Amino acid sequence: MWPDLSYFFHDLFGTSVDNWTSIFKTFGFMLVLALAACGVLLKYELIQKEKEGLILPLKITVTQSEKLRISDIIINSIFSLVLGAKIPMMVMQFDDFKGDPASFIFSKKGMWSLGIVAAIATAAYYFWKNQKSDPTQKTVEVLQYPSSKTSDIIILAGLSGVLGSKLFSITEDLSGFFKDPLGSLFSGAGLNIYGGLILAFIAVYWYVKKIGIKPVYMMDISGMGILLGYAIGRMGCQLSGDGDWGIAASAIPDWWVLPDWLWSYNYPNNVNNDGTLLSQCDPEVFRAARVSGLSSEASCLKSCGMRYCFELNPGVYPTPLYEILFGLLAFALLWFNKHRFKIPGTIFFIYMILNGIERFFIEFIRVNEKYQMLGLNWSQAQYISIIFIIGGLGGLFYLFGRKIKD
Repeated sequence: MWPDLSYFFHDLFGTSVDNWTSIFKTFGFMLVLALAACGVLLKYELIQKEKEGLILPLKITVTQSEKLRISDIIINSIFSLVLGAKIPMMVMQFDDFKGDPASFIFSKKGMWSLGIVAAIATAAYYFWKNQKSDPTQKTVEVLQYPSSKTSDIIILAGLSGVLGSKLFSITEDLSGFFKDPLGSLFSGAGLNIYGGLILAFIAVYWYVKKIGIKPVYMMDISGMGILLGYAIGRMGCQLSGDGDWGIAASAIPDWWVLPDWLWSYNYPNNVNNDGTLLSQCDPEVFRAARVSGLSSEASCLKSCGMRYCFELNPGVYPTPLYEILFGLLAFALLWFNKHRFKIPGTIFFIYMILNGIERFFIEFIRVNEKYQMLGLNWSQAQYISIIFIIGGLGGLFYLFGRKIKD
């Protein structure tokens, strides 16, 4: 497995693990790729709908000025404050930084005196530049095409999605959150996909309506985009071994003709350091290191020479692989048949049904926490997936019922 890119390059070129490339975490890298893929899809679909006349540009009034607003100066100064404080500390404590960049960035660590100097210098520069700028303002009317807002939509969806994922995951582990609120919020672990979908839907729905995109068209594009992004994101889960795997796999049946690792996988070098030590590691050295107070990663470095040196034993169902396959197939199904769906909204409600069915059944072989409700013992995702299925069916009945009346 490749918890970060240094392990990938090690397998590919034989370079050392845990070098400077380890700052690029595999899951985060794949998440960026997922957002980029969704951005390309969204841009293409918005342009197509603009050409078809389904989405029209908005005429907006823009005030142009060479001077920066006070709010812009403040934002740039805060940015300089953080960079000025963090970058020198990253260089000085690079080993800590490359081990967990997110926690390092969001910690209190930093050379804040340098950061303050950088912030003051930034503010002074922009105030000086404003003094030299032409004070006149020009007001012009321009046509704003919705496709030009693709980057804003993707950024909003990404940020609200991560926030929603975190908020929902916190509800599943409130005791852990209260023990370490900041650590829970800023760690890369514990992301609830349905929480992200719900909050991202609300945020994007509000924004696209504001910029003149009929939400129902955006919903259809989102249905396809979510499936594509979900598949790529699950690649990050699989490649990094982030704990989003299945329960212990049963014995491989005689009828199984596919590779064994599709039935049961050990996730060596998983990013969670879960399971048992790899064979090349010295368990006595590891235990002694842990007793001395070192973290799991530091203990791994001491006993195995690498930061991630655990694998699962016994193997588990590689559920991310199953979800990757489903996501790509479902995306292809909707993409290649999108012109057959004449009623706007159809694609989105079909997505809801497909997503709900897939998530409901995959949860039976995933590691998850169960909740007793109405005599049922399901995971949180299963209850929500049932709501997705019902919502999707209800949406289709509504759309086709309205068409018949019309």
